Amino acid sequence: MLLGQLTCSAIRINPFFRCLSILSSLQRAPCHRHQYAATVIPSASLFLAAVTSRSFRRQNKPRFESPENTLRQRLEVCSENRDVASAFSLFDEARVAGVRLCSYHYNSLLYLCSLPTSLGSWVDRGFEIYDRMRADGVPPNEATITNLTRLAAEKGDFDLAFNLLKQMTDYGLTPRLRSFGPALYGFCRLGKVEKAYEVDEYMLNFGIVPEESELAALLQASSEAGRGDKVYSILHRLRRAVWVISESTAEILERWFRSKAAAKVGVENCDTEEVRMGIVEGGGGWHGKGWLGKGDWKVAKSKISEKGVCKVCGERLVTIDIDPRETENFAKSIADLACEKQVKNDFTKFQ
Repeated sequence: MLLGQLTCSAIRINPFFRCLSILSSLQRAPCHRHQYAATVIPSASLFLAAVTSRSFRRQNKPRFESPENTLRQRLEVCSENRDVASAFSLFDEARVAGVRLCSYHYNSLLYLCSLPTSLGSWVDRGFEIYDRMRADGVPPNEATITNLTRLAAEKGDFDLAFNLLKQMTDYGLTPRLRSFGPALYGFCRLGKVEKAYEVDEYMLNFGIVPEESELAALLQASSEAGRGDKVYSILHRLRRAVWVISESTAEILERWFRSKAAAKVGVENCDTEEVRMGIVEGGGGWHGKGWLGKGDWKVAKSKISEKGVCKVCGERLVTIDIDPRETENFAKSIADLACEKQVKNDFTKFQ
């Protein structure tokens, strides 16, 4: 009786694999249980065959797909093929048929409209889709607004792209790094550096750290505008964020240091002791006091020896440590973590 109950219970959970498990356990049973094994194994084998037959029929039974899910799958195919026209045909047919549309359907269309191969007449249609989305009461998400900023950028309206980006907070959304690209790159290309710095500052307010691509765009725009102060600060941000720069970024740096603007920036007289202390406080390798000296820079491509010596100037590269502020933040994070695990008084005494 107990064996029968176990068998039924197992079948309800997972009939196929549990039957195999019971058969295996019965074969390993002690001698006084062989009589049960002899009676249960044939019936279990028949049940296994029946379960397999029913599973096969279930797999071949046509499955009902909701109109919403069918539309989603067909839009995915359009996205893979970058077929904007077919996607809009599906969308129009779905609206006539009364299919309930969700944010995914709308975002698929907005994404297709924002593709480089879809420019022209589809850009305006993309904004019409967004208006329809709002009229239908479908709330946007981060992907919705990001696609709209791309559409605005393709129209050349980077102010609109930035304003759309700011609207994310109205919907309780948090932008991602990709959300800032259309406005940032657009302003940098046009040489509107103040606008680009505004986008950059807005990005930092969200705690989003730009990567090499964004920093390179800011670096080139600042270099072309002769903004030596911004070039200096962006260089140090690049130093902290990127370990190895790309060839294109290296070319931007080379053009800056060969420029007339680079030769003019800097102070001729500086306090050497202040610079030395700045290097110590900065963790070594840089002082953070701005450009020192004036005149043309000597620019050359070099290799570094295994001992860290530059083969052009002969100077040895210094070891860079984390700066005091980073050290303090690190110590504080360790302290906070320790206080969560240990008694606070004990850890404070340990410090």
